[in-house]
Amino acid sequence: MGKLVIHQEKIEDIAALVSICPFGAMTASEGKVEIGAACRMCKLCVKKSGGAVEFVEDAPEPAVDKSKWQGIAVYIDHVDGRIHPVSFELLGKARELADKIHQQVFALFMGENIGSGAEELRHYGVDKVFVCDKPVLSQFNIEIYAKVFESFIRQVQPAAILVGATPVGRQLAPRVAARFHTGLTADCTVLDIHENSDLVQIRPAFGGNIMAEILTPNTRPQMATVRYKIMEAPERSKEAQGVIVPLEVKEELSSRIEVLGITKKPREKSIEHADVLVVAGRGVKKKEDLALVEELAEALGGDVACTRPLVEVGWMDPRRQIGLSGRTVRPKLIITCGVSGAIQFVAGMEHSEEIFAINTDPKAAIFKVANYAVVGDIYEILPQLIASIKQGREIA
Repeated sequence: MGKLVIHQEKIEDIAALVSICPFGAMTASEGKVEIGAACRMCKLCVKKSGGAVEFVEDAPEPAVDKSKWQGIAVYIDHVDGRIHPVSFELLGKARELADKIHQQVFALFMGENIGSGAEELRHYGVDKVFVCDKPVLSQFNIEIYAKVFESFIRQVQPAAILVGATPVGRQLAPRVAARFHTGLTADCTVLDIHENSDLVQIRPAFGGNIMAEILTPNTRPQMATVRYKIMEAPERSKEAQGVIVPLEVKEELSSRIEVLGITKKPREKSIEHADVLVVAGRGVKKKEDLALVEELAEALGGDVACTRPLVEVGWMDPRRQIGLSGRTVRPKLIITCGVSGAIQFVAGMEHSEEIFAINTDPKAAIFKVANYAVVGDIYEILPQLIASIKQGREIA
């Protein structure tokens, strides 16, 4: 990056200089020109100011010795030793990335009485499972967990670390990244890696209008969080591989936080586990018409979901929203009804086995990811579809 420097003595016409900025970021005060927060660094003023405005590059950051940072690590998220499925998905992606650069895969597993879980991890392509098994880690404590995480990084020095975007991971990852003054990309949808071990982190940005490709070339470790069901979980191998390594933490594992108790949340039905989903989009004209979507879902033995606009108008529960600001799903069949296919929505369902899309616009973005595309009005198509399904069941 860099900054703009104004040479006040070179300004010939203040009003003319101020008018150059298309964003209105330049203002005149007491015969001097200043640049405000509205500046978008387009550098148009540099080109047209006749030398009055200069762009000055920041001093280059010291290059990190990447040869000292080796391997792809995965933080293993769990509750009472039961490993969250997202951790297995990340181990599969870590193995894929590590094989590209001929490095190892590490797993960081902390808690109490987690020996059997650590053994299970050896069936998922891990080279080393670093285990910190202590009574003080029996319950999640952000300060203590961060200390163990920091100790692991300083000892092992992994090039990149993948963390599940769970309630725990979303608290832990930024705190650890801040300790190492390194970058953290949240909710990545695609991960790749360069030969020099730079992690390519891709996620929707600017309201889902673009897919941003993010690199962290000057610091290590590189850190990214990934949501459940974004990556493909690997097959469990019959034979255990890799080794379990006890992680010794020299720092005192104390905390200013005291966990007084844990109240377990009642189990609830989630769209994340549905095999069939019928999704209502903005093509649904009024709340009462959701009954048509619900009828189709019932006929298929599935569940109902929606896009963000329907949640914002209060028609459906936020827990039924699909997308990066909602839930990520991977059903066997998903039927979208009047869904345009914004990037953030697609990122939350594109890995579904079969995608059946209905939209009146033949150029709708959802058709780019659909296995079956139907151009038409949902108010005409859904009743016919429901009738056909019911008739087929009667015949069967």
